[in-house]
Amino acid sequence: MKLLRSILDKQAKWFEKGGKLQRLYPLWEANDTFLYTPGTVTRAASHVRDALELKRLMITVVVALGPCVLWAMFNTGYQANAALNHEMMGQLSGWRHFILQLLGSWVYNPHNPIGCIVHGALYFFPVYIVTLAAGGAWEVLFAIVRRHEINEGFLVTSLLFPLILPATIPLWQVALGISFGVVIAKEVFGGVGMNILNPALAARAFLFFAYPGQISGDQVWTAVPEGCAVDGFSGATWLARAAEGSLDVSWLKAFVGLIPGSMGETSTLFCIFGAVVLVMSQIGSWRVMAGVFVGTLGMSLLLNGVGSETNPMFAMPFWWHMVLGGWAFGTVFMATDPVTACYTNKGRLIYGFLIGVLVVLVRVVNPAYPEGMMLAILLMNVFSPLIDYFFVRANIRRRLARNAA
Repeated sequence: MKLLRSILDKQAKWFEKGGKLQRLYPLWEANDTFLYTPGTVTRAASHVRDALELKRLMITVVVALGPCVLWAMFNTGYQANAALNHEMMGQLSGWRHFILQLLGSWVYNPHNPIGCIVHGALYFFPVYIVTLAAGGAWEVLFAIVRRHEINEGFLVTSLLFPLILPATIPLWQVALGISFGVVIAKEVFGGVGMNILNPALAARAFLFFAYPGQISGDQVWTAVPEGCAVDGFSGATWLARAAEGSLDVSWLKAFVGLIPGSMGETSTLFCIFGAVVLVMSQIGSWRVMAGVFVGTLGMSLLLNGVGSETNPMFAMPFWWHMVLGGWAFGTVFMATDPVTACYTNKGRLIYGFLIGVLVVLVRVVNPAYPEGMMLAILLMNVFSPLIDYFFVRANIRRRLARNAA
């Protein structure tokens, strides 16, 4: 590290003397900031200081996401292995099968957890690496042009984005999606702390509307290896099957996450672990999570009472809504985003409540698109400043009235 820093310092001094080449100095400054503590820190006594700075905040979120990442690899491999049988081994092809064949047939055993993790890692890590490369390139470019430091915010976005994608997503779409999320949903607003939409969710929404065939449907959720044609196989999520009236999986299995879906958002159990970490560290707002829970509970009970003879989703109880689709992952990691959520305490409760109401409405009233968590959060991202505005104005009026009295 000392050698690297000395090299960077010498290069920086050389560029400072280089006239026009001095414009490239932010590249070295950004690199130094990413590896070390920023050199521009507050020193005066008038500033309020907190031990939880941006670097520690982002690392804590990464720790909270750790179990979901591990489960993403395991469940992806498990679903792929469960769709195979011994007769299909001779049909397999592609670079993944070449690597797995070198390791042995045990990696195709759905009852071998290590084999499932290894198999699933060959789907997760390519998506993650492409996300880091494409999104990181945009982050560096904007840091150079704007002459500001690279922060750790993209570390969380780069981890969230692969977790909400299907395992079979084409890698070029991954690069295109994260480029949209970083540039359009984040950098055009000024960068970290100024975006009004969650970049990872905006990237996924872009892919959903631009390429629905690769991010929705019945065949995209299970990573069936290349060259394998499984007759009659359907990788539909259980939320989609519930919309068709064929929900025949145990609640416990859905709670653990042994079901098809986006790579990292199927396990409510590990999302609860992440919620505990975020609430204990005061990074994620428990008010937002509680609001989503109450909104989901209230709207599902209301629709249960209304009922429908043609739409089985009206009869789905609230505890099923909370273990299917991206409800748990969105509640814990997306809705609580401190930048795009509300800032006021009461506003967070209303913000979360409306997300819970909207996700049930989208799932039930629109059976063509049973997953509504992404759309509900993005819509409330747009309205969160308005919610805060009304609560701030109410506080001002209340204080003025109290002082006048």
